[in-house]
Amino acid sequence: MSYYVTTPIYYGNGEPHLGHAYSTMAADILARHMRQRGEDVFMLTGTDEHGEPIAQAAEKEGITPQQLVDRSAAQFQDMVGKVDSTHDFFIRTTDRGHIERVQQVVNRVKENGHVYKGIYEGWYCPRCADFKSDNEIGPGDTCLIHETPLQREEEENWFFRLSAFQEPLEKLYEENPGMIEPDFRRNEALAFIRSGLRDVSLSRSKLSWGVPLPWDPDQVMYVWFDALLNYYTALSYARQGEDLTEKFWPASWHILAKDILKFHAVYWPAFLLAAGLEPPQRMFIHGYLLMGEKKMSKSLGNVLDPFEVIERFGADALRYYCFREVTFGQDGSISTAGFEARYETELANDFGNLASRTLAMVGRYRDGILPAAEPDPLLTADFDGIVGRVGALLDQAQIGQALEEIWVLVRRLNRYVEESQPWVLAKSDGDAVRLDQVLYSLAEGLRVVSVLLHPYLPNSSATLLRALGEPSLELSGFGARPGGQHVERIEPLFPKL
Repeated sequence: MSYYVTTPIYYGNGEPHLGHAYSTMAADILARHMRQRGEDVFMLTGTDEHGEPIAQAAEKEGITPQQLVDRSAAQFQDMVGKVDSTHDFFIRTTDRGHIERVQQVVNRVKENGHVYKGIYEGWYCPRCADFKSDNEIGPGDTCLIHETPLQREEEENWFFRLSAFQEPLEKLYEENPGMIEPDFRRNEALAFIRSGLRDVSLSRSKLSWGVPLPWDPDQVMYVWFDALLNYYTALSYARQGEDLTEKFWPASWHILAKDILKFHAVYWPAFLLAAGLEPPQRMFIHGYLLMGEKKMSKSLGNVLDPFEVIERFGADALRYYCFREVTFGQDGSISTAGFEARYETELANDFGNLASRTLAMVGRYRDGILPAAEPDPLLTADFDGIVGRVGALLDQAQIGQALEEIWVLVRRLNRYVEESQPWVLAKSDGDAVRLDQVLYSLAEGLRVVSVLLHPYLPNSSATLLRALGEPSLELSGFGARPGGQHVERIEPLFPKL
């Protein structure tokens, strides 16, 4: 089975920040998990490099737009590397392969009768690169998102007949109720559609920085249509000499933030339908990570800079915190103090200390060889069905809920250590069989949670699995491994602050 997950492509007139990292980490967690399940996975990320804001930013700096996006793309490539993304391709919308495929698709839309020439007159936000409808205009003709004055524009453009797709879009969402998650975001999209769709500009005549229309090269494509097509175009040239479109299209999940909902949930499927292409299967719209007025941490101050967190604590800690602290799909408050608290109590104490104790006890009481024993029935019931439960949640992109399911078992294993007291059992030869069972069950439970945590904590889980003598990331239940392997002690996975 093929599985195709995308991040939004990040706009090239700013520097990477935590929001970009958040989307990337979410998509990567899903991609890693599905690879563990044996699926044929393709993950895409990249940069959106055309449009008016790029041209204006480059002019302000006295450089060319291409120079600006080359610099920006390098910064975003560095960011996705630092968060340990396992993307299969990094697309840039200035790629020749992308431009050629975009022109093919837009030609098809025109040939299908969904394009005409007309005059646009109305309000435009350069920062959104968006023409605003009446219900998207704030007091004093301002942008509701940026709270900046809108520009009054009048120009002759080519238009896309978005209005013709009101009924097809309503039908699409009625027949596919889970196409947009969470539900309230689906309701937002449907409300926008039902309010009445207007035709939208497909091109810009006042710009030169963009993809030229194949039938009218004096105009360039409106940046959003060029950008959205990246999800489709990348598959045609991401792997040299091979077109992956038939294998992976339509996308299993588009992961994106709520500020670009309209473009993805309305413009994007309509444009695909106009081109005779299948719309994506599902989109997950996440909220914002909000920095509230909270107590500062001792080491990070009051700004949760993802790069500083990674440098000091590692990418695993950032990946864990973002999806532990905030329900994926909702806005949520984060803080540096909250990060430190999660790091100390959960990563260092709950998980890291559990790993250190388990490995140390196998080393001390059984010379580093994990006993071959029967799993303890006291734990079997807790672990029963965990692989299926986590998989079902991640099938729905419920990333935080799946992490909670796993962490319940981390806590259970810690309680099991206190209940079984292996240090007491080790004092009596008569308790040797019981000690074998306890040590095996602890190590086996740790193996299961480490494998399940691998999409979230790829580095520390891999280190721990190696120490447990477990070479596989395969998702398998409690008791699936027989024991007998050599176990090694390791340095603390999450050193205390």
